[in-house]
Amino acid sequence: MPAATALRRLLPKPSPWKPPLWVAMYHSITDTADDPYRVTVSPVRFARQLHWLGDRGLRGVSVRELLSAAAEGRAKGLVGLTFDDGYADFLDSALPLLRRHDFTATVYVLPGRLGGENGWDTAGPRKTLLDEDGILRIAEAGMEIGSHGLMHVPLAGADDAVLAAETRRSRELLEEMTGRPVEGFCYPYGQVDPRAVHAVRKAGYRYACAIDPGPHTSVHALPRVHIGEDDTSWRLTAKRILHPLRRRHPGDLAPAPYDPTSVGAR
Repeated sequence: MPAATALRRLLPKPSPWKPPLWVAMYHSITDTADDPYRVTVSPVRFARQLHWLGDRGLRGVSVRELLSAAAEGRAKGLVGLTFDDGYADFLDSALPLLRRHDFTATVYVLPGRLGGENGWDTAGPRKTLLDEDGILRIAEAGMEIGSHGLMHVPLAGADDAVLAAETRRSRELLEEMTGRPVEGFCYPYGQVDPRAVHAVRKAGYRYACAIDPGPHTSVHALPRVHIGEDDTSWRLTAKRILHPLRRRHPGDLAPAPYDPTSVGAR
C-alpha cells in the first residue's frame, strides 16, 4: 500500500460543510426621535433591510424554522429574524412588511405584561406591549411566538422561584393562550448564567436566544446580532460576516454545563 494512501486512511475524514447561521435581533419597529437604548428601527429602514436580504437571495424565517432547516442540512440562505419585548407596533409596522416578502419571524412576548408598557426602560419613551388579541393575530399570521419571560427581569443570579416563573410559567400561559407549543425562549437583557440555562432546558424549551453568551453558547443560549436604525447595507454585510454562528453551528453545540455544586443551588 502506498504511504500516501495509508496516511489518508489514518487521518480523520473532514466534516461535511454546514451552512452558517445568522440570527438578527430586532425590538420595536416605529418612528421615534427618542431612542436611548437603540431598540427602535423605523419602518422605512426596516423595509430597506428586508430588501437587502431579498436582493441577496436570503429569506427571513423564525428561529424554529431556521433550526429545523439546519438539522436537515437546508439552512443555506435562511436568516433568523427575532423581535424582543413583544411591542405592539409589530402588528402595524413589521408584520405587513414581513408578509410582503413572504418572511416569517419569532416574536418573544411577555405574558405577565399583556397590553402593558416597557417599564424596564426607565430612560426611554413608553411603548405599548402586545395584548392577547395581538399575540393571537401574530400567531395566526404564521409567526412563531416565543417567551421573553413573564415580567422582563434578568435571570442571571435569580432565585429558583423567579427562574421557574419566568421560564416554566410563562411557557404554560402562552401555550394556554395560543393553543400551540412554545418552543423558544429569549433571555431578558440577553443575560445568561448556567442556572438560567438549566432552568430554560428544564422548562422544556427546544432552544433559547441570548445576545453574546460566550462560554455558555449552546442551542439553549444562541448568539444573535443586534440590528438598529444605523444598519445600512454595508453595515449589514459586515455584521453578517462577523456574526459568531458563521463559525459555529447549533448542531455542534452541547448544552451549557450545569453543576449545582459549583455554581450554587438555591
